[in-house]
Amino acid sequence: MCATHTGSHCDAPVHKMAGGSNLDGVPLDTWVGAAWLADLRPARDDHAIGFEALEAVLQGRELADSIVLLCTGFGELRDSARWKGSPAYLAPDGARWLVERGVRGVGIDHYSIGGNDDAVNIPTHETLLGAGVWIVEDLSFPEAVHELSQPLKFWALPIRIAGASGAFCRPVVEVIQ
Repeated sequence: MCATHTGSHCDAPVHKMAGGSNLDGVPLDTWVGAAWLADLRPARDDHAIGFEALEAVLQGRELADSIVLLCTGFGELRDSARWKGSPAYLAPDGARWLVERGVRGVGIDHYSIGGNDDAVNIPTHETLLGAGVWIVEDLSFPEAVHELSQPLKFWALPIRIAGASGAFCRPVVEVIQ
């Protein structure tokens, strides 16, 4: 048996928001769209990604109705002590900044966008999911992705599990030549 929030997976609003939509309530086309890669490598252990860091790497980008992918470098550390214990994470003020810009989804290369401390993790999730912004976690960014022109076209279609708060997905960046 495996939990639905294991490996690369999508979070629907009900994951942290009572009364929020489950995966069935999120239109499938919402999980596909223009994406901006926010290169935050190499992020320090326990680094809180706030609005200032996001502003610096996403300056001049049209974020409304887009997807923001946070590359901290922790995806390359999968299953290490650092990855498990002291990841970089999106701070609540960073989540608010993204919501204010109208993003539709946010991804990160760690198993939890808000890190390991519930005092930060819960408000980060609630800020995004409460605004209808979906989350995809546990991404991996091969070096070649950083060389592609942006915006990227990103796909993160969750498998269909009726009533689920999240599900596995196969995150893909579409390369059009």
